[in-house]
Amino acid sequence: MRLKLVPNETSIDFFSRSKLWLGISAVLIVVALVSFFLQGLNYGIDFRGGTTIRTESAEPVDVGAYRDALQDLELGDIVISEVFDPSFGPDENVAMVRIAAQDEVEAVSQDTIAAVEAALQEVAPDIQFTSVSSVGPKVSGELIQTAVIAVLLAIGAVLVYIWLRFEWQFAVGAVVALVHDVALTIGIFSELQIRFDLAIIAALLTIVGYSLNDTVVVFDRVRENLIKYKKRPLREVLNISINETLSRTLMTSVTTLIALLTLLVLGGDVIRGFVFAMTWGVIVGTYSSIFVASAILHRLGVKRDWSKPDNTQGNQFANVDA
Repeated sequence: MRLKLVPNETSIDFFSRSKLWLGISAVLIVVALVSFFLQGLNYGIDFRGGTTIRTESAEPVDVGAYRDALQDLELGDIVISEVFDPSFGPDENVAMVRIAAQDEVEAVSQDTIAAVEAALQEVAPDIQFTSVSSVGPKVSGELIQTAVIAVLLAIGAVLVYIWLRFEWQFAVGAVVALVHDVALTIGIFSELQIRFDLAIIAALLTIVGYSLNDTVVVFDRVRENLIKYKKRPLREVLNISINETLSRTLMTSVTTLIALLTLLVLGGDVIRGFVFAMTWGVIVGTYSSIFVASAILHRLGVKRDWSKPDNTQGNQFANVDA
């Protein structure tokens, strides 16, 4: 018995309320932009600067105990993660403690580092600080610029790729959907003030790839059906194409969400921001592939005079005697 999220054949009219879906998306993007400009993002240590301390001890790293020990110091944003390496011996338990810069100071003071060491020694008496490094505001500002450029270049590359593979109308529809997904993801992080760091940039780039894959699957079927149903209106062809790929789209999204929700619940604090961004991105990416990209393509229109491929291509010498 096979699990089916949707029937084998569906005939849903996805464009009966296309103005409503586009209106909802437009409102959500405006809310995201307003939140971004009024509240901004809750930048993590990667973008705000701070100090990174590498610790080593013979006792296993207990991230929760480390965090509880440092809580009374009131140092603000602290990220603690265990470092895994196959080359480490059984007595080499390494952790990274990252403390955000405070009051526009590039690095925490030596007194603060000493206080951190004393607090962690209560959890692991033999703990040692093998290295202490700082990231200043200037480097953090460069990271923000690099992150923005990376996202813009990814979207620009998508525009060129879709344009070359399909037509410019397809490219515009795909890019609008990607901008929609990225804007809503940044917006939810601004509205909820979830920590925004380099891991979230990685999630944004992954979301761009995931959403693009969904959109290309739909557009591939649209192109096939535009050749197959030359006399049918574009709206009808788009509906047929989305319905034909609906099962694949939903199965891919649901199976991805199952894995992401498991990580969101059990993955721990270190990857929670990344997993949340991916979970939200899969949801809005699936939505935009169905309701946004195709709606933009429907409004732009597309040429319908593609010539059929030559069925004899490659066989023109089939009757020549050897």
